[in-house]
Amino acid sequence: MLGAIIGDIVGSRFEWNNHRSKDFELFTSKCEPTDDSIMTLAIAKALMSCSGDYRNLGEKAVYWMRRIGQPYPYCGYGGRFREWMYSANPQPYNSFGNGAAMRVSACGFIAKSLDEAKSLSRAVTEVTHNHPEGIKGAEATTAAIYLARTGRTIDEIRGTVQETYYPLDFTLDSIRDTYRFNETCQETVPQAIEAFLESTGFEDAIRNAISIGGDSDTLAAITGGIAEAYYGVPDDIRQSAEGFLDPELLAILREFEDGM
Repeated sequence: MLGAIIGDIVGSRFEWNNHRSKDFELFTSKCEPTDDSIMTLAIAKALMSCSGDYRNLGEKAVYWMRRIGQPYPYCGYGGRFREWMYSANPQPYNSFGNGAAMRVSACGFIAKSLDEAKSLSRAVTEVTHNHPEGIKGAEATTAAIYLARTGRTIDEIRGTVQETYYPLDFTLDSIRDTYRFNETCQETVPQAIEAFLESTGFEDAIRNAISIGGDSDTLAAITGGIAEAYYGVPDDIRQSAEGFLDPELLAILREFEDGM
């Protein structure tokens, strides 16, 4: 899960100022955790609150996303999600935005099987992003994380994604000059997964995601979750990222990692 937060923090300064190169400083004073990190931690809290019984996970996801998210009104919520966040009666709104995929990494880390990973992903996604493409984007991300965590090779992960979710018929080099900001799962999740698949390590995966431009924080958050599951997170990068989290958010991260 920390990998997603790192990707978000690193990508935060590039979301509206894309950097189409792998050569950049990872952390600067312009970096910050955005809604991607906050919602990732909220989903982790929802999962932990179930104590292994996930029958009410959807309800708990709604509660914790709002409980943790409402104190951060300026962290970058999209328009419809903001309405949901502060609504008196929050209901799913048929979205296929990439917010579905950026927040689900904890599902891939906590699941005990691929089927459970998919089930957890759907439960926390359909409370907002109940469009089939939103559910698919979240599930593809969760599945890739689960497979990476459980020892599958990069070729095996690529094969599963292509057979079940998206045709990965491009390379990062082939899209770097033309890829543009896009907030849909369909045009974010495949690119983020490819950034992991072409990587040689955790940091390289994050740099890959940033280098193609687009919705940089969300791209790198999705990539980062998978990369952490496959490579782990270097200690120096972990320490730098944790310094950007306030005490409440850091406490959730540590609670989740201590329970793993």
